[in-house]
Amino acid sequence: MQNEGKTIVASATAPGTSAIAIVRLSGDEAISIVDRVFRSVHGKALAKQKSHTIHLGHIVQNDSTLDEVLVSLFKGPNSYTGEDVVEISCHGSIYIQQQLIQLLQKDGAQIAAPGEFTLRAFMNGKMDLTQAEAVADLIASEGEAAHRVAIQQLRGGISNQLEQLRQQLIDFVSLVELELDFSEEDVDFADRNALDKLLQEAQDTIKSLVDSFAVGNAMKQGVPVAIAGKPNAGKSSLLNALAQEEKAIVSEIAGTTRDSIEDTVTIDGIQFRFIDTAGLRETEDTIEAIGVERARTKISDAQVLLYVVDPKTMTTEDIKTEVKALQHQSPFVLLNKADLHDTNQLNNQSTRLGDIDSIVISAETGAGLDKLKKHLVQLVNHTNYDTIVSNSRHHNELHQTLTAILTVREGLSSGLSGDLFAVDLRTALHHLGMLTGSISSDELLGNIFANFCIGK
Repeated sequence: MQNEGKTIVASATAPGTSAIAIVRLSGDEAISIVDRVFRSVHGKALAKQKSHTIHLGHIVQNDSTLDEVLVSLFKGPNSYTGEDVVEISCHGSIYIQQQLIQLLQKDGAQIAAPGEFTLRAFMNGKMDLTQAEAVADLIASEGEAAHRVAIQQLRGGISNQLEQLRQQLIDFVSLVELELDFSEEDVDFADRNALDKLLQEAQDTIKSLVDSFAVGNAMKQGVPVAIAGKPNAGKSSLLNALAQEEKAIVSEIAGTTRDSIEDTVTIDGIQFRFIDTAGLRETEDTIEAIGVERARTKISDAQVLLYVVDPKTMTTEDIKTEVKALQHQSPFVLLNKADLHDTNQLNNQSTRLGDIDSIVISAETGAGLDKLKKHLVQLVNHTNYDTIVSNSRHHNELHQTLTAILTVREGLSSGLSGDLFAVDLRTALHHLGMLTGSISSDELLGNIFANFCIGK
């Protein structure tokens, strides 16, 4: 770590002018450095004050006052980083912030690297690596669902589930290694049945976490929803109605939408990425054909499919055939243009679709859109996962762990010797350790914390 052992400083608020800004220091000399430039209105020395207290005073530069500030003290180890931390709340002038940081640098502080405060929290055992990464996700969360997942992980949702499991696996590995030391004695220290039972539990737990990634990633990035259907079914009108602005060109000319158009809409705290795709039809137009092919790819990748239908142009059997051909796991048929058709007939058609979920809407008037939104929210919220994984690195390490566990179980069932399946057990432990940071490298930490903002 570049500034290891040094006191670091950075602005903890976003760049720019604001009413209040916070300049944060962390390190052994944080309090003494601030003490040299801070004058308490009550004449108090910060070094003599209790932790978790706030003090009013002035920052003095060359015998002149730079700003009136509040100084918050957090003495280690009871701080975010586990070190002495000082936060200076000053007025949000860019000039004041720059002068204050320069003044603190002159007295011995060094500018923090991106994510260095959180890196120090990790290095000092204040949080594991999954929790540290959750800090970045929490800062970046733009919806209630993403915020909820980040908070869950920040509170140790993943590590809490895995810590006991990892310790049990370590105990078994130790026993297997002990067997190898006494190989000539022909004794089994590790109960194979108990090990297999533990591995079954581990398999179920980790598989659930692996499977939750699709939901977690969607919450984090926005749930991808493909809007598909025949030309002129009302797809672009639906996107415009959901976005409440003219995002897509609406025309009676078939093939107007030739490429995908996306917009993000937040519904009940959940971000949805609606993708208006080209109308699905056979065409000799080269450009339109490319758009249709891209549309099929978008549909395949989407978590939800909204298949928009103009009931005047398609029979119930036509709809069933088209939806089945798309082979999507979560299709939802929207019988559009309710303002132009008999509502009772449309409701009857919806009923005849059987096990294909459908509702009657009008993208033009907004009829049925509230019901559609409720359906979308229910799809996301209806999950059986106690803990949700949203980080691709976590997903990869969990997948590698699961693969190793399955290999060990295969070895056990085939009577493989302990020295052979012990290798795969250690592999599983390695990936679990990489997940939480109990095993880490400078390269890994550098890649993770490089994506943090400077003041965090």
